[in-house]
Amino acid sequence: MSKSFKQITSDVSKGLEAMHKEVPDTMKGFSAMAKAALAGGTIDALHKELIALAIGVSSRCDACIGYHIKALIRLGVTREQLMETLAICTYMGGGPTLMYAAEAVRAYDEMLPQHA
Repeated sequence: MSKSFKQITSDVSKGLEAMHKEVPDTMKGFSAMAKAALAGGTIDALHKELIALAIGVSSRCDACIGYHIKALIRLGVTREQLMETLAICTYMGGGPTLMYAAEAVRAYDEMLPQHA
């Protein structure tokens, strides 16, 4: 059975909601860190999200792939930008990373607006 990145992000979001309620200070701290890290600077939001995706792919994190693909689509990533980023991931991480790079392509294809 093939996994759905829409379902993965939905399922993880439920767990994150519980954490927001039960450990709010930790989640506020994490959210503040994420907001600060992704804020505009010399590296724009799109490129920061590509970096985040690369780390998620390299870490083999399905939910990270789902969330960062969603953000990248919202930011207008092109398929070419995605593929070049995944090529670098594969170069640096080898075969296991290649398998998760392919999963990122699946997530992108699944989450594109025309596939919704």
